[in-house]
Amino acid sequence: MSAKALCQHVARLHNLSVARHTQFPGARLLHSAYREPETKSLEEEEEEEGRESVLPKSYRLQYNPSSYRQSRCDPGPSLGRLEMEEEEHCRPTITSTFRQQSNHYSVSSSRRLSSTKNSLVDLAFNMAPGATVEKVSNYRTKPLCPDVKTDPRAFQRCRQEYSAMTLDLSQRPFPIQSKQAFLLLNKVAVLKGSMEPADVTGFLSKLSHLHQEQAPLVREDTRFIMLLRYAVENLRYFTNSQLLEVLTSFVWLGLPSTHSMLGLYEAELCRRAGELGLHELLLAADLWRCLGRAVPQYLQCLYDSASLHLSQVGVPELVQLMYVIGEGRRCPTELVQPLEQILQRNLPHLEPEEIGTVCLGLFKSQTTLSAGVVKRLVDRAHSVVYEMSDFAVVNVLKLLRFSYLDHQVWLEVMAHEVPRRAPGMGVQALMHVALTCSALHYRDERILLAVAKRLPSLAPHCRSKDAGKLMWAFGSLGVSPSQCPDFYPSLIEAVRQREAEFQRYPEHLLTGLLGLAFTCQFPEDLLALALSPEFVSLASKSRQLELKKDLFTLDGTVALELPHWTGPRLSRELREETTEMLWRFAQKDVCQKAEVLEAEDVLRNLLGGEQFVSKRMILPHTRSIDLEVHLDPGGQVLPLTSVQTHCLTSSDLSTSSCSSSQGWEKVNTGITLTEDLLAELTNGRKTKTPLPSTQAAQRPLLQRTEPDEGGRLFSVGVDLTDGLIGALIKRGNPAPRGNHKDSKSPVRLAIQVTNRNHFCYHSERLLGLHAMKRRQLVLSGYRVVELPHREWFPLLRRTRAEKMAYMHCKVFGTLD
Repeated sequence: MSAKALCQHVARLHNLSVARHTQFPGARLLHSAYREPETKSLEEEEEEEGRESVLPKSYRLQYNPSSYRQSRCDPGPSLGRLEMEEEEHCRPTITSTFRQQSNHYSVSSSRRLSSTKNSLVDLAFNMAPGATVEKVSNYRTKPLCPDVKTDPRAFQRCRQEYSAMTLDLSQRPFPIQSKQAFLLLNKVAVLKGSMEPADVTGFLSKLSHLHQEQAPLVREDTRFIMLLRYAVENLRYFTNSQLLEVLTSFVWLGLPSTHSMLGLYEAELCRRAGELGLHELLLAADLWRCLGRAVPQYLQCLYDSASLHLSQVGVPELVQLMYVIGEGRRCPTELVQPLEQILQRNLPHLEPEEIGTVCLGLFKSQTTLSAGVVKRLVDRAHSVVYEMSDFAVVNVLKLLRFSYLDHQVWLEVMAHEVPRRAPGMGVQALMHVALTCSALHYRDERILLAVAKRLPSLAPHCRSKDAGKLMWAFGSLGVSPSQCPDFYPSLIEAVRQREAEFQRYPEHLLTGLLGLAFTCQFPEDLLALALSPEFVSLASKSRQLELKKDLFTLDGTVALELPHWTGPRLSRELREETTEMLWRFAQKDVCQKAEVLEAEDVLRNLLGGEQFVSKRMILPHTRSIDLEVHLDPGGQVLPLTSVQTHCLTSSDLSTSSCSSSQGWEKVNTGITLTEDLLAELTNGRKTKTPLPSTQAAQRPLLQRTEPDEGGRLFSVGVDLTDGLIGALIKRGNPAPRGNHKDSKSPVRLAIQVTNRNHFCYHSERLLGLHAMKRRQLVLSGYRVVELPHREWFPLLRRTRAEKMAYMHCKVFGTLD
């Protein structure tokens, strides 16, 4: 019998079979399995839920090969496909000489057979005549092609042992012709319900050898759908190896991650988890990852079983488990300590790419290890850094960012490695480099300028997330536009091009605009968008992130730094609500810090009472407090009225009253530096007569020369020289300064108690938000007085007299 005659004979048999069976035997099993919510792929978890369709009660399935569209360059079953298939919705149709012109099969079904909205089978059996199956797209703009490809599974090529627990996506089976595939499908139609589990496995395995460009033809064929249904019927009769072979076939055939059948396979693997060995468990998890499907229930079964197989965990098992944990975004608490111990034991044996995978797994799962273990892990990475790929290096940086570990040796090496590697790195890698520097407050111009030099050419590939975080990182570290003239403009333009993404990710726009504001850059079109009522409403509804604070900071910045602004502003109600929220937090946090409480107490004693010191958020949109003190031009302390002790909102900034102090009464109060006080400060030495220069040089410093309990020395660097003592006496007993008719406004001081988190690492350069705050305080008419942490923190253990003398210098020294 010829092939053509065989096909016609099979078609007749199939039509007879379908006429007898209006409901497929496996329908009940499928229907019962989908009463639970559908498990989504990792990518689909980010999509909005709920697209329902009204389907007819009965229909005829029309074979339409163009219903499933495929990319011109289908990357096949790889991580690139997993990420791209969720975004690419405009795909050209593949042509084939073997494509059927029409479908002679028809299948009747009931509406109740399916309740899953996004599966291939259910769409095929729940469509009106002539309808096509297309991926439903939302508002997303056309995705950008990746600028530089990375292989997160490269570590699996480090050792032969990985072949037993992973699927090598680069080793695709030897392809067969599509004619052979359709002959196999004909056999499926002939055998139907008489197939044994081995037959089902064999058919799927052979079909998976089809060339990836022809795989959509098989997936569209109703005979293949029948084969899937028969596979479900035999699901419980598969051996463990057959079950894993079937999943492997699904990977090569490019089965969609949302396919309704896959939920049943996950349930079956969960049921068998106790019977599977460690390698089989890891292989199944790897196959789920290759399919791009999130399987939290199975992963939990894997973790429970893995805790029973810890004695079998060597280097490859550890690394593969960390990879799975990272892709699953969670590590059970009870597994952290055993994994930490195994990691310490095997650290010296890790290959460079394996180190990167372990770091990425810890980062993605947000798993916290002890600082010592993280340091030793980065030490190991440092020892092989020149053998690591760019991907592995970036993964180490991600772990440092998550752990807030300032590994000085590694960072120093990055100052040489990043400039060397940057020309070959992609947008996301460079973004993570910059973001790590920002998180660690590490400002190294060699790293940052290398990133800035590379980025403009890659700007068209930037997502809104990349552009926003890059601008934030550079702005936080105070990289000025003059240092990288093309960097900021290219990213600003990239943000404009990706405006549609802000409907789903409004935080990326706010992040980028804040970073620009740190460096005095204000693209008014983007600011108008961010402060528009529609965008504010969208951002305010975010449940995952608190974006009101970012909106408030932008609004206050616009009020102060763009006096000509006529665009939209936040409502007064929203400003007041955010101000109250920030103030409540400040009262519980920074207002209770010992260094702030001590500074406030010393100021009150120095100036004569609490009415002369106000602890408040002068600029609430900058999210921090100051100690406010007012002096008249002659150096007299002025009381603060009760009205001014409250926080101002951004609408009040331009009218925050210098003029209201004109009626204030001068008060000559405070601490007078007498001879006795000076004697105490200088170890009993009187200063009525000038001292020789040699004796002045021996005058003690305001420092502690004996070590404290922790073996540390205090040193604030304040030398009580004759000149300083004279200044103290003069300030302690202020004399009239002459005629001040031309300067009647009071001197408003904003006294700031800083800590090292306000500055770049090992530097006195303020970070972006704090630098912007000081700039805006000056615009608001304040003089900033800093109590540097290097000076004030050591003084907390000194005598009250020393603190008073130091504060006296800081407050009244501003008038000179």
